[in-house]
Amino acid sequence: MLYDVRLALHYDYDATVHGGRHLIRVAPISVPGVQRVVASGLSFEPRPQRESTFTDFFGNSVTTLTYVMPHDHLDIRLTARVQVEDNIPPADLSPSREVLRQEISRHWSVEPDSPHHFLSSSPRVRLVAAITQYGEDVTAGTPSVMAAATALCMAIHRDFAYDSKATDVETKPAEAFALRKGVCQDFAHVMIAGLRGIGIPAGYVSGFLRTTPPAGKPRLEGADAMHAWVRAWCGQHVGWIEFDPTNAMIAGPDHISIGHGRDYADISPIVGVLKTHGSHETTQSVDVIRVE
Repeated sequence: MLYDVRLALHYDYDATVHGGRHLIRVAPISVPGVQRVVASGLSFEPRPQRESTFTDFFGNSVTTLTYVMPHDHLDIRLTARVQVEDNIPPADLSPSREVLRQEISRHWSVEPDSPHHFLSSSPRVRLVAAITQYGEDVTAGTPSVMAAATALCMAIHRDFAYDSKATDVETKPAEAFALRKGVCQDFAHVMIAGLRGIGIPAGYVSGFLRTTPPAGKPRLEGADAMHAWVRAWCGQHVGWIEFDPTNAMIAGPDHISIGHGRDYADISPIVGVLKTHGSHETTQSVDVIRVE
């Protein structure tokens, strides 16, 4: 599948910003065998006084911006063309959870994709007894790691209601779990906490999701979305498999990855500091267009 991706983020500040620094993570990355970035470009308004790009520990593309001149808004625009492979979901050759523990104990690497980085608490995902018990309950009797991850993915989709007003970007997994409500970020964090609680390494994936309008309805410009889902390490022979608990599925060709980390804190679209006061308003527009 070949896609053109357009993202527009707009920030309106209550008061003039007299200086700021930002880390921007919105550009998709190439993943061997999964997706290839044909072309990608970022633009900013106003133009920053300094701009540079680097690759972080997990392999994500990061653009740094430095502003010195006063400004009252920030526009971030991404255009990209991405080739996504239409891969068939792999056969379940993953081990049992007991064998997985043995494999992890013999895995000495601490490279970015090592399962050891994704087993314990991280900045936005703490191991919570109630979520661990939920994970144990819904995966009871599953014969393999991949089957357990699938069961938890489907259970979250079944038991949680999508409600964009119930939570915000700062909501903790324990709070979303208690509400049984939230958005894709919340569902991903709850699933990560549940998998880690039962001994399965899990991380956070940020990206774009191509949406399909209802039958007979036109496609609306800007109606696609930034999205979040989960990657689980299913053993040394299967590796990382991505699950989308919001949509009850293994991630497929409509999922375009920006990158991954332990949780949202590692791959948030924008993070930084501003010299100002007051708050700001944010608007977002995403288009994921299939190139025929």
